[in-house]
Amino acid sequence: MDKPEGKFAWTVTVGTKGQIVLPKEAREVFDINPGDTLIILGDKMRGMAIPPKNQFSDFADKVFQK
Repeated sequence: MDKPEGKFAWTVTVGTKGQIVLPKEAREVFDINPGDTLIILGDKMRGMAIPPKNQFSDFADKVFQK
Protein backbone atom coordinates (compact mmCIF):
# COMPACT_ATOMS: atom_id res chain seq x y z
CA MET A 1 0.00 0.00 0.00
CA ASP A 2 1.40 3.38 -1.02
CA LYS A 3 1.33 6.22 1.47
CA PRO A 4 -0.56 9.38 0.51
CA GLU A 5 1.59 12.19 -0.86
CA GLY A 6 2.81 14.53 1.88
CA LYS A 7 1.59 12.29 4.73
CA PHE A 8 4.04 10.86 7.26
CA ALA A 9 4.07 8.73 10.39
CA TRP A 10 6.97 8.18 12.76
CA THR A 11 7.37 6.69 16.20
CA VAL A 12 9.32 8.23 19.07
CA THR A 13 10.25 6.98 22.51
CA VAL A 14 9.75 9.08 25.62
CA GLY A 15 12.87 9.06 27.80
CA THR A 16 13.01 9.01 31.58
CA LYS A 17 13.03 12.84 31.66
CA GLY A 18 9.96 13.06 29.41
CA GLN A 19 12.02 14.02 26.38
CA ILE A 20 11.47 12.78 22.84
CA VAL A 21 13.83 12.77 19.89
CA LEU A 22 12.28 13.78 16.58
CA PRO A 23 13.38 11.44 13.79
CA LYS A 24 15.92 12.89 11.37
CA GLU A 25 13.53 12.56 8.42
CA ALA A 26 10.86 14.52 10.32
CA ARG A 27 13.34 17.28 11.16
CA GLU A 28 14.38 17.47 7.51
CA VAL A 29 10.82 17.46 6.12
CA PHE A 30 9.71 20.23 8.48
CA ASP A 31 13.01 22.16 8.58
CA ILE A 32 13.47 21.75 12.33
CA ASN A 33 16.96 22.72 13.46
CA PRO A 34 18.90 22.71 16.76
CA GLY A 35 17.76 25.62 18.91
CA ASP A 36 14.33 25.91 17.27
CA THR A 37 11.40 26.34 19.62
CA LEU A 38 8.35 24.17 18.94
CA ILE A 39 4.88 24.40 20.37
CA ILE A 40 2.86 21.34 21.29
CA LEU A 41 -0.91 21.77 21.17
CA GLY A 42 -3.06 19.37 23.15
CA ASP A 43 -6.68 18.37 23.45
CA LYS A 44 -7.68 15.58 25.84
CA MET A 45 -10.17 14.18 23.35
CA ARG A 46 -8.21 14.64 20.10
CA GLY A 47 -4.58 14.24 21.16
CA MET A 48 -1.47 16.32 20.59
CA ALA A 49 -0.09 18.13 17.57
CA ILE A 50 3.12 19.91 16.70
CA PRO A 51 2.22 22.39 13.96
CA PRO A 52 4.86 23.41 11.42
CA LYS A 53 6.69 26.47 12.70
CA ASN A 54 5.83 28.60 9.67
CA GLN A 55 2.10 28.01 10.21
CA PHE A 56 2.35 28.74 13.92
CA SER A 57 4.29 31.96 13.31
CA ASP A 58 1.51 33.20 11.02
CA PHE A 59 -1.10 32.28 13.67
CA ALA A 60 0.86 33.97 16.47
CA ASP A 61 1.31 37.11 14.39
CA LYS A 62 -2.46 37.35 13.92
CA VAL A 63 -3.16 36.73 17.62
CA PHE A 64 -0.72 39.35 18.85
CA GLN A 65 -1.61 42.10 16.39
CA LYS A 66 -3.11 45.00 18.36
